Parts: sequence; C-alpha cells; structure tokens
Amino acid sequence: MSTSLPGLYIHIPFCKSKCPYCDFYSVTSLTLIPDYLESLKKELFLYKDYFFSFDSLYLGGGSPTAINESELANLIEYVFKHFSFSPDSEITIEANPDDITPQKLKLFKKLGINRISLGIQSFEDQDLQYLQRRHTVSQNKKALEMIKTEGFSVLGIDLIYGLEIQTEKTWINTLKQALVYLPEHFSCYELTLKNFIKIRPADEEKLRQFFILASSFLEDNGYIHYEVSNYARKENYICHHNWKYWHHIPYLGLGPSDHSFHSNQRWWNIKSIKKYCQLLKQNSLPIAGKEELTEAQLRLESLYLGLRTKSGADIQLVGKEAEKNLPDFIQSRLIKIEGGKIIPTVYGLLFADSLSLLLFD
Repeated sequence: MSTSLPGLYIHIPFCKSKCPYCDFYSVTSLTLIPDYLESLKKELFLYKDYFFSFDSLYLGGGSPTAINESELANLIEYVFKHFSFSPDSEITIEANPDDITPQKLKLFKKLGINRISLGIQSFEDQDLQYLQRRHTVSQNKKALEMIKTEGFSVLGIDLIYGLEIQTEKTWINTLKQALVYLPEHFSCYELTLKNFIKIRPADEEKLRQFFILASSFLEDNGYIHYEVSNYARKENYICHHNWKYWHHIPYLGLGPSDHSFHSNQRWWNIKSIKKYCQLLKQNSLPIAGKEELTEAQLRLESLYLGLRTKSGADIQLVGKEAEKNLPDFIQSRLIKIEGGKIIPTVYGLLFADSLSLLLFD
C-alpha cells in the first residue's frame, strides 16, 4: 500500500450527547463550536511550514456531524487552501446515523469526502438503548440507504460487540443486517470500559467467541481481516489513514487530546477545549507533552503494531533470546512465518499485545 505521505487528523470534539462507554475526549457544549473552529484554523496555520503535503484527511470525534454544514464547508475549504493533498487522497468523515440527511451527503461529496465511517454500533434496538445511543435500528437503515443512494467510494460500518446483554444470535444478526448494505469496510470494536458505569462488558471467554465469530463470518463473506478490529472487502478499501498509525508513517493530529508523530518524535495536545482555545489565541501551540522514541522503543512499537495486522511484523524485530519462543507459538497456531514476516493467525490477533512482549528482549 502506497501511503508514504503524512496523514492529517482533525478532532471535532463535540457530541449532542455523551455515550457513557466512550473514552475519546468530547464535550456536549455546542455553543463552543464557533470559537473552537477558529482556534483549530489557527493551529492548522501554525503547522503549515512543518507539514506540506498529505494523502489522507480524517475528520473524527466526538462527532464531526455535530457542526453545521456551513461550518464544515468552511473548515475543509480552509484545510485545502493551506495544505497540499495528492489527487487520490482518502478523505474520511465519521458520522452518526441520526445526523445523516440527503443534503448533508451532497455537501460531503462536493467537499471531496470519499469515505464515510458510520457509527451504526448494532442492529438490535435493545443494544442501542443499552449503550445509550440516540439512534434506532430504523434510523440506521435509513442512513445507510441514503449513503448507498448518494454513492461514496468507501462506506465503513462501525459495530460494537461484547455487551453483557448480547448473545451470539444477536451479534450474528447485526453482522448479517450490516452485510445487506455491502459496505467496503467494517470496524468491529470490543466494548471496553475505563471507568465503572452501569454498562457492563461480557466475560473474557464470550468476548473471544464474539471476536472469532465476526472474523469467521466476514472472511466467509469475502472480507479481509487486515487488523485486529478492521475488515476490508478489497485491498484498496483498507483505511489508508489508520494504516499510517500502524506502520510509523508520519501524521499530524489537530484538536484537544490529539497525537502527532514524525520520525522518532511523538507529541500530544492538552485535553481541554478551553485551554486549547486560550493558548491558540496567544499564538501558542497547545502541546501538553512530547517524547523522543529510542531505537528500542520504535522496535517494540513496530513489533506490537505489526502483530495487530495481517501484514505481520518483520522477524528481525524479534529479540535474540525471544527467538526460542517462535516454535511454540507456531505449534500453538498463534503465528506463522512467511517471507521473513511473523504473521498472526486469527487466534494470534487475540493475544497480539502479549505476543509482542514475549517476542521482545
């Protein structure tokens, strides 16, 4: 995959309501939007002499569709005015089903957006209520029909598994319902909770079963399971922007809490929209911290990230002492060795984090 140019991520940290399981930084104070967007433009402008060209733009959140159409158009036009993008750039926007309208979709296409990541989460109303989502299954279907009618290069459907109330039957039903729309991309995320709340995840064994179930079902229906949580109908439908994160390709992240990476440098922004705006009004970048990764840290990250993908990790990343573990992992059907790469099996993907530590000196 040719993704050597950096990627640009823009965080839109606004939601009409906060999902209790979500750990991404977001706020529900929509009155802050105008001030925030002006600050975001300032941050973009301050980076224009450091990052010149991109081949991916990802608008995430929060919910980018929480801002109105003129605000979205103004932001994207500003980005394209100050930065260069290759002609075949991947331009993604995350969206909620209840925010989708035909007018909004037409605007997306006019602005050059060619990839939509739709937060369906489930095709079971009881699951959506349990997750405290604002949309219903009926709204899911209407949004998908509108997107298919308008036509985009890539439709991605995001799903969540591992709810305490979820069963294998309801999880398979969700996958089958989603497959009706033949999306180019699936993301199936395990429900993870940072804090104690009323929502509870399934037990570990059930989580593993749901993971294997999704992988088997989608691969049987022609999808490539190319990363722990991600599936593509064809190679060219793999998310080019996220690919950069997994392969140490530079990326610039803008907005509160967001991260950036270039060479062996990583830095991240403050996690407060008010402080973010205050600093940018003073022409100061809102950086909270930064680190310079050592050769050993880069090697461990490359191993860790590689073992989360079907492209695998270079066998040369394995420590000399840890090489003795390879035969056991092969015999346990967790990995295979192909072309100088350690390729995780579907079972290996389940234990990618542990494998990377065991294979690193």
